[in-house]
Amino acid sequence: MKATQTFISTLKEAPADAEVKSHQLMMRAGMIKRLGAGIYSYMPMGLRVIRKIENIIREEMNRAGAVELLMPVVQPAELWQESGRFQAYGPELMRVKDRHGRDFVIQPTSEEVITDIARQELRSYKQLPRNFYHIQTKFRDERRPRFGVMRGREFTMKDAYSFDRDLESGRRSYDAMRVAYCAIFDRMGLRYRAVAADSGAIGGDVSQEFQVIADTGEDAIVYCPGSDYAANIEMAEGVPLLAQRGAASQPLAKTPTPGKATCSDVAELLGLPLSQTVKSLVLATDETDATGHIVNSTVWLLLVRGDHDLNEIKAGKVPGLKGGYRFATVAEIESHFGCKPGFLGPIGLKQPLKVVADRTVANMANFVCGANEADFHYTGVNWGRDLPEPDAVADLRNVVAGDPSPDGKGVLAIQRGIEVGHVFLLGTKYSEPMKATFLDETGKPLTMIMGCYGIGVTRLLGAAIEQNHDERGIIWPTAMAPFQVALCPIGYDRSDDVRAAADQLHQALLAQGIDAVLDDRGERPGAMFADWELIGVPLRVVLSDRGLKAGTVEMQGRRDAQAQVVALADVSALVAAAVQTALKAPAPA
Repeated sequence: MKATQTFISTLKEAPADAEVKSHQLMMRAGMIKRLGAGIYSYMPMGLRVIRKIENIIREEMNRAGAVELLMPVVQPAELWQESGRFQAYGPELMRVKDRHGRDFVIQPTSEEVITDIARQELRSYKQLPRNFYHIQTKFRDERRPRFGVMRGREFTMKDAYSFDRDLESGRRSYDAMRVAYCAIFDRMGLRYRAVAADSGAIGGDVSQEFQVIADTGEDAIVYCPGSDYAANIEMAEGVPLLAQRGAASQPLAKTPTPGKATCSDVAELLGLPLSQTVKSLVLATDETDATGHIVNSTVWLLLVRGDHDLNEIKAGKVPGLKGGYRFATVAEIESHFGCKPGFLGPIGLKQPLKVVADRTVANMANFVCGANEADFHYTGVNWGRDLPEPDAVADLRNVVAGDPSPDGKGVLAIQRGIEVGHVFLLGTKYSEPMKATFLDETGKPLTMIMGCYGIGVTRLLGAAIEQNHDERGIIWPTAMAPFQVALCPIGYDRSDDVRAAADQLHQALLAQGIDAVLDDRGERPGAMFADWELIGVPLRVVLSDRGLKAGTVEMQGRRDAQAQVVALADVSALVAAAVQTALKAPAPA
């Protein structure tokens, strides 16, 4: 393609509301135009990247045995009511009515629709396993859309759905998709990690996220450098940091701590390590009647070490809290502790409640906690002697760097990541309420086992840029780049020799299957080079009258500091070899 045949509109400065590098660079490179909060038009250069991503996904999904279809963006609410998600999904689900007053949703995902297709079409065990996928527009009404395409409201996603006869077969389908996802992200030239993850609103018992490594990522990825252990912060297991409980060697003392309402302030006042303190977090669960009115509430006290943070996802998996919890009101706290927040603890409670201790707290001795009286804390607190054993012990905390790895093969490290893919083994979460069954060999109806598998197509643009950019602009991995090579002829509009050589090289590269763009705009060299560096084309070839007289051109990779002078006669083969090598090379460290 020639540059004048497409549309290039670069900017010197990014809009003021562009917060992260990917947003800034996509706007400056003319890849997206903002239409509304979290809603963007994809300009020709950005759309070329999307199509490259989609092609890779399609090839690997097809290779894995999945079959492409296309499901609608607008879906009848009846299906979502059948699965129970119409109300449960929350405000991110865009609910609309048609002219007849019937309820519809703008799909954020398609579990309900594909399950409806499966229950109509897959009637026999002979038709299983089956995996359907589509690449389609999605909409999630984010409360605070930000970071450009990274957290937009309208986006493109590839979602796939597997149907199997039993859990063993479902696990094989899940594993096949996990392998396919690795192949997809490997081909894209991205540095990523597959990590154990929470299933969230989608549901299911087993899931993994695919996280592109980037310092600006919203997610914390926990991994062990000495092993294969990896999980997101929500799922990373916090092993007990104390192997066993120590002896009660200090007396219980009610100690003045005037104005010191945080563990860090108390530790500083008392001259103790923060790890010797325990913080109290108060939750509540509600029982409701058939009309949704609260008929009873239970208050819970969760205890974590002072230098640790509560992991709310883990808390939600504690028996009794699984059905959903909230943070207790001030009135509930005062009625159970006789004190306002800041000086709370498990000793001297006014009303009984459920006490859950983190694994490490359960093994602590001689610790410090609130005395349920303003400006006082207890020191020298010990389980059994000063307070009853906790009602339950659970992993409640976020892990921190340096914690022992749960697999016993080293210590944990933490890095930032951007979630670009997620695979779930759903089980019967959707097939059971929607009665998606098949007949086995004996004619007995059985419920299908499902899996679902998503890739954020448009989010991948932002993630790749966050990982690959410099002060001059984007550095696209070759497989994702809008063009693989930019031919930059100096004086194309003035020199017959330059024009002829550039046109001939362009045609030679296209004939070899190289996606090359010829800049025929007649721009000054500085402006021409700046545009293609900003856009992020991975390879540049410069032709000039001076070079042609010597029979040479300049060839430079986007990451290279210096250009390489090569023979004009050899450049076509060298470019083709460089592109093929880049497509096969692992992502740069």
